[in-house]
Amino acid sequence: MPLHRKKIFRIPAPPPGTIYVRPGYNRVLAEEFEALKRKRVDLVKDKVEAHSQGDLRENFGFKAAKDAIRAVDRKMTSLDRFVARNTFIEVDPTLWLTKPTDTLQLGHVVTLEKQDLATKRKHTFTFLITTHGETASDPETGIECLPHNSPLAAAVLGLSVNAPATVTLPAGAALLTIRALRNPTQPELDRLLTAIRPPEIEDD
Repeated sequence: MPLHRKKIFRIPAPPPGTIYVRPGYNRVLAEEFEALKRKRVDLVKDKVEAHSQGDLRENFGFKAAKDAIRAVDRKMTSLDRFVARNTFIEVDPTLWLTKPTDTLQLGHVVTLEKQDLATKRKHTFTFLITTHGETASDPETGIECLPHNSPLAAAVLGLSVNAPATVTLPAGAALLTIRALRNPTQPELDRLLTAIRPPEIEDD
């Protein structure tokens, strides 16, 4: 059976994994799925009403409702696969305020020096290693959220201060060195940890 073009060029799904999330994330996922189900019910009603209006060849309301239903179905399927594929462990950010800082762990604030081996250019960043899906930055301190399952975080978790490590990142090989490591403060967490949102799901 010949392969369809869509299947040949589709990016493969990520392997199953353990994802650390803040308390309430599983509830948000369930609420998002229920919201999509309710939206689909309303769209089906719109489709039935448009169907009753006559010639389907020029019935743009009917076609629009069909397309919207398909889009919702894709999102529901993707969300269902996301939940089934991964294991979600909820962690309490209040524990990050007093964690040991011998090595870099989830919840630490790290000042990281990154040297691109190809260009020898150095860059320094300050991150809060945080749970899945966090993207906020703190305008007062310049700290950015770095999700624990991002390629960069995965490369530096477990490292000690001033212990260089050569790693391969999506952008190429790099030398990573932790220059400072500490616990966050409560005001920093208050500014960085925003409301929990469901994952963004792109249409195929």
